[in-house]
Amino acid sequence: MALVTVAFGVLILLILMMGFKIDGFISLILVSLIVGLMLGMPLDKVTASMYKGVGSQLQSLIFILAFGAMLGKLLSDSGAASRIATTLINKFGKKNARWAMLLTALVVGITMFYEAGFIVLIPIVYTVVIEMDIPLMSAGLPVVTGLSITHTFLPPHPGPALVVSTYGASMGKTLLLGLLIAIPSIIILELFYNKSKWALSAKASIPEGLASRQKFKEEELPGFGISVFTALIPIFLIAASTFGELLLDKNSIALKYINFIGDGPIALLISVLFATYTLGIARGKKMEEVMKSLAGSVKAIAMILLVIGAGGAFKQVIVDAGIGNAVNELTKNINISPLILAWIIAAAVRTAVGSATVAISTASGIILPMIATSGVNIELMVLATSCGSMFASHVNDPGFWMFKEYFNLSVVDAIKVRTPYTCLLSVFGLIGVLILSNFF
Repeated sequence: MALVTVAFGVLILLILMMGFKIDGFISLILVSLIVGLMLGMPLDKVTASMYKGVGSQLQSLIFILAFGAMLGKLLSDSGAASRIATTLINKFGKKNARWAMLLTALVVGITMFYEAGFIVLIPIVYTVVIEMDIPLMSAGLPVVTGLSITHTFLPPHPGPALVVSTYGASMGKTLLLGLLIAIPSIIILELFYNKSKWALSAKASIPEGLASRQKFKEEELPGFGISVFTALIPIFLIAASTFGELLLDKNSIALKYINFIGDGPIALLISVLFATYTLGIARGKKMEEVMKSLAGSVKAIAMILLVIGAGGAFKQVIVDAGIGNAVNELTKNINISPLILAWIIAAAVRTAVGSATVAISTASGIILPMIATSGVNIELMVLATSCGSMFASHVNDPGFWMFKEYFNLSVVDAIKVRTPYTCLLSVFGLIGVLILSNFF
């Protein structure tokens, strides 16, 4: 009954947004209230759950999105993004631009969390689209899918890292096996899905205020070196933190400082300050002019922040209502391989609840007692659980709303594109795990 109620809530959400054309933020808040009450939650618990969901969703993300928008604006207005885009186009050619964007996303995604990588790369995507006059989805989908697969398959990203810790697996072995699965999976997706008429038919466009359409003369553009270095500063800082965790003693003072400057919001703040000088003041702009531009960039993402926060509220209501327990009851008597069972539980919870973290926590808690007696490779168990948590991103996933808003899609088109690619990558991951289980 609880799962039916959630499905009914999703239907109401679609009707509000598609039928009555009600704003996504208002629709999500209304549906959160309706679903919470229908699931029997006390009135005060419904609102408390919503507040908790908004807070947990936006806690660091609000800084990442705000500083990311500022950095993107500086890159765009100065012509740095244009310089990077035109250089990529000249090096790879228009025909191979998609592969260039995918490769960039994979490299960035190894060290940066999904949200931070998305925010750093989206201004370059927008500029490539403008410079090459190609559909946004054509340049953007390789970036989004590339970031998604590294976020799901490769520790030390939060999902796989959490399962590594729970199962007592090796971080290094999980990373290597994850790469063996991730690389073929993303190549297959790029060849057969990202370029498909189905995916490219979605009506995506650049949101107003997030990209400059100014055509720069060659002499107006900053140098390629300073443009790339400025854009990559957050990647360098976050990468330093990532490798520091692997190479340095956990209690060392050096690691604490490296982790501080490598934290997503701090890394982006440092990048904004650096870009303010290199792409603003050093190029003859007044501080007032630069700050006015940055203020405009934050205004452009205000509704995006509200929608993502409301998505967090909807997710939290579903979680606090105990939907995960309902999924557990459905799957606890399934007698199959632990690898497949871990994937099924994680995928089912992810679909019902919308939270990859809850999906991973639920699945790993159920599977953990089986590991000692199953004889299955622990690192493959990590990957089976983690890739299951990627399955079927839709309206109860805050990440879905981030994708929808930055690509300026309708709900239908966002479901049409994002839900299938998350399902495909999740299934490809399971297939890869099952193949490797014959050798490891």
